[in-house]
Amino acid sequence: MSDFLQAAQVTETKQALDRLRGSMQTFIKGKDEVIEQVLVCLVAGGHLLIEDLPGVGKTTLAYALARSMDCTFSRIQFTSDLLPGDVTGVAIYDETEKEFVFKQGPVFASVVLADEINRATPKTQSALLEVMDRARVTVDGVAHAVGAPFMVFATQNPVDYEGTFPLPESQMDRFLMRLQMGYPQPADELEILRIARTSYDAIAVNPVVTRAEVLGFQALAAQVFVEDSVLDYILRIVTATRTEAEFKTGVSVRGGLALRTAAQARALLHGRDFVLPDDVTELVMPILAHRLVLVRQTSDALEERRAIMSALKRILAALPPPA
Repeated sequence: MSDFLQAAQVTETKQALDRLRGSMQTFIKGKDEVIEQVLVCLVAGGHLLIEDLPGVGKTTLAYALARSMDCTFSRIQFTSDLLPGDVTGVAIYDETEKEFVFKQGPVFASVVLADEINRATPKTQSALLEVMDRARVTVDGVAHAVGAPFMVFATQNPVDYEGTFPLPESQMDRFLMRLQMGYPQPADELEILRIARTSYDAIAVNPVVTRAEVLGFQALAAQVFVEDSVLDYILRIVTATRTEAEFKTGVSVRGGLALRTAAQARALLHGRDFVLPDDVTELVMPILAHRLVLVRQTSDALEERRAIMSALKRILAALPPPA
């Protein structure tokens, strides 16, 4: 083990994260890879966007995570008539106190489920920008911290789905990861049909990790050692996206930092206090794909995503990882 972390710390953290993984697997069948990436996002202290068709388990995944932790949770159902103040909160005049008093919105929670975020107007979507970046809300010039840990777990329907507003690039960049659920395998779907759990309230589970443990995961992840050769590998990947002819612009500096942070979190999740090149390559798609835009954009979102991922695979194939 390195000088940064003690073996006992890494072992205890892995055991706690394994409990959290097991709790989520009780309710989410056949999606172990997705659950792992959600846990990486949590440990990295980032925000998560899941894009897929309605009814494949996006919201259930968020509930399973939130109810497995002893943290506050709120859900915001995004609609076209939702206003920014409905998300962040508003200042209301108090007749008794003779002054304006801030009333917190649902964004003040440790885990915030922003359900179908792209059904809201761009103005309402942008209300999340500051809070996702700084974990605070500013109303009438006064900043209000939302507390820690803080994670926005957003779901969205495909961007070409009827009645949706595409998220702006500036907001997409605030999400550490973008994932897709996909349909379950037949055996897993049969188990889902057998259980017939149709209500989120049926996800009754005792928390398996505390708020303090979550904060501990995130603090430890920042101390996971990243060798210079791995940092150079990350830089080569990021630089290659900036010279790739298919991309209008490459990955930003924030994107490179996100890849490093997520790789540290994945290493900790696997019981290591150092990052391997595999930690980086496994996370390139969920970390970088949503930060890239094609030069020749199409009206088919699925086709565009496939083209971006195909280009990223070519980049990875041309850049051998360090030994």
